[in-house]
Parts: sequence; C-alpha cells; structure tokens
Amino acid sequence: MTAPRKVIITSAVTGAIHTPSMSPHLPVTAAEIADAAIGAAQAGAAIVHMHARSPIDGRPSQDPKDFEPILAKLKANTNAIVNITTGGSPHMTVEERMRPVATFSPELASLNMGSMNFGLYPMLDRFSTFRHGWEREGLEKSRDLVFKNTFADIQRILEIGNGNGTRFEFECYDISHLSNLAHFHERGLARGPLFVQSVFGLLGGIGAHPEDLMHMRRTADRLFGEHYQWSILGAGRNQMPLATIGAAMGSHVRVGLEDSLWIGPGQLAASNAEQVARIRTILEALNLQVATPDEAREMLNLKGPDKVGF
Repeated sequence: MTAPRKVIITSAVTGAIHTPSMSPHLPVTAAEIADAAIGAAQAGAAIVHMHARSPIDGRPSQDPKDFEPILAKLKANTNAIVNITTGGSPHMTVEERMRPVATFSPELASLNMGSMNFGLYPMLDRFSTFRHGWEREGLEKSRDLVFKNTFADIQRILEIGNGNGTRFEFECYDISHLSNLAHFHERGLARGPLFVQSVFGLLGGIGAHPEDLMHMRRTADRLFGEHYQWSILGAGRNQMPLATIGAAMGSHVRVGLEDSLWIGPGQLAASNAEQVARIRTILEALNLQVATPDEAREMLNLKGPDKVGF
C-alpha cells in the first residue's frame, strides 16, 4: 500500500500587498508578526514566509533591525523553516531588498523570477479609509509600476544565497518566469531540487483560472522534470480553490495574510493560523499528510536551523 503523499504548507504571514488599514487582523508589530508565524506553525505550517514592517507606521521594511526581534522569537519558539523575503516591496531597490537575507543567512528565501507590471491599484475601489498616507500612495503608484527583477538582479541574489547556503522559493508569476528559472538552473546558479511557487491572480501576472494552473504545471514538468517541488499560491479569493486543485494534482500549498485577507466570502480571516487550519482540513480530506518542518527540510535539501545567522 502506497503511503500518503506529504504536502508542505507555507504560511505567508505578512507582506507588501496588503496594508494595515485593510484588516484589523494583519500583524504589524514585530511581536504580532512573530506570534502570527508561531500560530501558523502550530496549526501545521512547515514554512513561515517573513516580511517585516516599520514599528512607526507599518510600512514594509527590509531593515535588518526590524527583522531581528521577529527572528529571535521564532528561533526560540518554533522549529518551522523561516523563509525571508528578497521581494520586500516593489517600491524598494534591489539593494534594499537583499539586506535581510545577506545579514541572517536563512535556510530559505523568496526570489521573484522576472520583472512585471504589479497592479495593486484596484484595491482602491474596495478600501476607502487608510490610517497612513503611504498606503493610498503606494496603491495609486502601482498603476505605473514595473516590479524590477532583471537577470542581473536575480543572479546577484542567487550568488548571495548560494554563498551562505540559503536555498530559494522561486516565485513565478507567469510562464516566462519558469523559463527564466530554467535559464539559471542550466547555468548552475539555481540549484535543485527547485522549490517552484506558482503565483496566480495578481494583476500583471498569470490569471487564476484552473487552466492557467494546468498550463503552469505542464510547463514546469517539461522544463524541470523530476528536479523540482511544486507549490501553489492563489491571491485573494483564489487562495483556497487553487490550493485545493493544486494539491489534488501533486503540489504543495501556500496560504497566509500576505496573499489573502479572507477565509470565506466577505469574511476576513482572523489569523494566519485559521487559513492554515482550513487548508490542512482540505488536505486531510484528500487523504494527504501535512509535512513536518524536518520532512520539508529533507524534501527541499535545506541546510538546517543550526546553520542560520539568527
């Protein structure tokens, strides 16, 4: 009898897409972000994907000082894999975005695999009141924003990660990003097993129809064969439906308040842990098993929590 397949759950705890005014449940302070990540891990997330925010106004921050208290609390309270962003915010320079990974040498970091239009401005039609001026301004600026991830940028981030033993969650927002990843894999800079995070439903990237998901899967299979681990990220209301479809097709899954503020139609998620618990219920109903952090480390060939810089 074949053993049930193990599925890695990633929880993206907080990020640059949503702002503090959009949900009272979005963690903002270092203590809130750390507690949210610990709760997600306790609910079943093997990986917690981390951004930090300024303690002054909740603005996304890549200052290592804003990461330090979060990472210290995680190190003391969970065995979950910590995945630090190199995406930061589309409004940041690549040099700013790279600082936390260069400083803390995590087991895993995110890496966006191509430049793209990154349209968040439709959120202005859904949210009218903001606590901080930067929130409305940032959304409005996304009408005329290219999220810059050139070949030189990607190579530089790969070189830093390879130098300190950090592996990557390769965030692919469109089919071309898979081809970019194949380019770096062929050059030996992106090393297998590749952890491919297929991102669906953000304006400027691939859509969120099941056919889009299947096209991504077919292309990844053709380009990478047996040399990759596949994961699904559906933005907004697409989170649970696409994760369910992907899991049934053999993927890992990513949920979290960075990607969606919702747990159901018109219902804000109370926590990252609530979303993890929901997708865990779905996975178990599909007769799939949730991978532990150590099982995920083995699948992704990570260096281990004793070799990080925090």
